[in-house]
Amino acid sequence: MPPSSPTDPRALSSKSRAELSEGRSEESLHELVGDLLKRSVPPRAVVVDVGCGRGTLWPRVAAIQARYIGMDVVAYRAFPAECEFVEADLNARWPLKSNYADAVVSIETVEHMENPRAFVREIARVVKPGGLVVISTPNQLSLLSKLCLVVKNEFVQFQERPGLYPGHITALLELDLRRIALECGLREPLAIYSGHGRVPFTERSYPRFVSRTFPRACSDNIFLVARKPLPAYGRASTLAKSSSAAVRPLADTLSDPGR
Repeated sequence: MPPSSPTDPRALSSKSRAELSEGRSEESLHELVGDLLKRSVPPRAVVVDVGCGRGTLWPRVAAIQARYIGMDVVAYRAFPAECEFVEADLNARWPLKSNYADAVVSIETVEHMENPRAFVREIARVVKPGGLVVISTPNQLSLLSKLCLVVKNEFVQFQERPGLYPGHITALLELDLRRIALECGLREPLAIYSGHGRVPFTERSYPRFVSRTFPRACSDNIFLVARKPLPAYGRASTLAKSSSAAVRPLADTLSDPGR
């Protein structure tokens, strides 16, 4: 398809490309994020969903009695009418106050951004001190992605075809995500793999025990989970007022089977 073609997605604006996607993303990713929020965020928290699409995360947020705010470049028709929505250019400064949310979540959005560091800086600005950050993106270290790179010289989720490039423009490794989080002032960065993945060059998924035994190689997606640090001068008083889930080390919170 020549670049000048009126139907060439490269000629479309980011908003038009977003409309073509219909705001869809994998249900399993929302389930995993819902579990992270349940373990790490106190009731009646404010949760901002950046790149919210259809608002698929909302039922998981409602389950923990939190306030849900969706934000995206376009308002999809399927977005729940009862939810709060903010329309914004995600590549620019967002119309949200600093230190506003107890948790900021972004599912399968950072790979669409022109500048991932600027994007994560906005997340770090909006989340409260002590608040939770969850970011997911395609896993470039999976066996499928590595084999695609060797065979086709392209990462599997960044091939030039409908639904991928030019929608997916920023490929990030686990190391990139950790570095960006720390550079943007976040702390305790953890990498969590989705545990769901496609067997290379087939339409079949790995058996669950395989993807969970070898999560980096057999997961299609990776999550960065981190916190915004508390200011040193206010740490003692804030810890005394906050819930235990909001201030425990992330590794302890996420590994506690009792939560």
